[in-house]
Amino acid sequence: MLYWLLWEKLFHHFTPFRVVQYNTFRTAFASLTALFLSIILGPWLIRKLREFQIGQHIREDGPKSHMKKAGTPTMGGLLIVGTVTVSTLLWANLRNPYVWVAIVGLIGFGAVGFYDDVTKVRRMRNLGLTARMKLICQIVVSLIIGFILLGLHAKNAYSTNMNVPFFKQFQPDLLVTSWLQNPWTYPLAFVGFYVFIAFILVGSSNAVNLTDGLDGLAIGLMIIASGAITVLAYVSGHAKFADYLDLARLPGASELTIFCGALTGASIGFLWYNAHPAQIFMGDVGSLALGGSLGTVAVLLKQEILLIFIGGVFVLEAVSVILQVGSYKLRGKRIFKMAPLHHHFEALGWQEAKIITRFWIAGLVMALFALTTLKLR
Repeated sequence: MLYWLLWEKLFHHFTPFRVVQYNTFRTAFASLTALFLSIILGPWLIRKLREFQIGQHIREDGPKSHMKKAGTPTMGGLLIVGTVTVSTLLWANLRNPYVWVAIVGLIGFGAVGFYDDVTKVRRMRNLGLTARMKLICQIVVSLIIGFILLGLHAKNAYSTNMNVPFFKQFQPDLLVTSWLQNPWTYPLAFVGFYVFIAFILVGSSNAVNLTDGLDGLAIGLMIIASGAITVLAYVSGHAKFADYLDLARLPGASELTIFCGALTGASIGFLWYNAHPAQIFMGDVGSLALGGSLGTVAVLLKQEILLIFIGGVFVLEAVSVILQVGSYKLRGKRIFKMAPLHHHFEALGWQEAKIITRFWIAGLVMALFALTTLKLR
């Protein structure tokens, strides 16, 4: 909105407004807008959630030390989704389809989380939607995004080729071209594409959701991941940087830096109130929205594999749950004292603040490694 107003309408009357054409300027201001909106609106939201008695219900099989957190206002993710959306609409070029796809991912997965949180509040327990129902809702959102991406691909506005770390020339096509030539394999090409997109988006959203178990843990890691993905969006949309790093040039991707900057700013603002001891929890509306939007941006940038390193701690948390459940069902034995992974360290006697800080450090190291791979190809 401000891009259209200041650059297209008022620039000719006041030339200093020309700075609005630069993505770096708008990214910085989108981040600051989301940050200050979060800090300003945070106390109001906390007060309203308390008035409506929307508090956290602690899982019965979780660490006993968490029982004191019962009643802490939850669904704070509404603040994140709202501030990111507003900041993006204010500073991004809304003619860019990539921006709208990212917003769809944020709001779509946020809506699934909101439905889950509301169900928990109504039942007054830590169990909301069934795992199957939540998964179905997430898949539906993923398929919608996949459908939009194929529409952009048909207009040559989106590439289905995927970047692979450490390899310059190897860029496999998710929409296998040879399969499209044969009527027998034609449907398989689309099925394979949709399955891959759903796997990335559902996996990303659930990974962040599983990590959200300690005060500030998930949102701190999200600041690191969204900061790294902001850099990726910028270099992917910049002609010289993309050519230097042998990345597929994505002109529309540069506008995603505004969305990613807003995501980073909103996360920093939310951490102000979510830091230990937390005044508010993000709830599923926040964790699913953050994870889903992170996966959506990675898909748009063709950096699906690099997302594994950028969100390395999220991946480890999700894998720990998969291993724990699989081991218990197959062998009747647990690998970890408790899953997800951060609860395992709690059971070992680590203090919550120490776990959070060390996980943040691990996340930062993994994100920096992910960025170094851009040149190691």
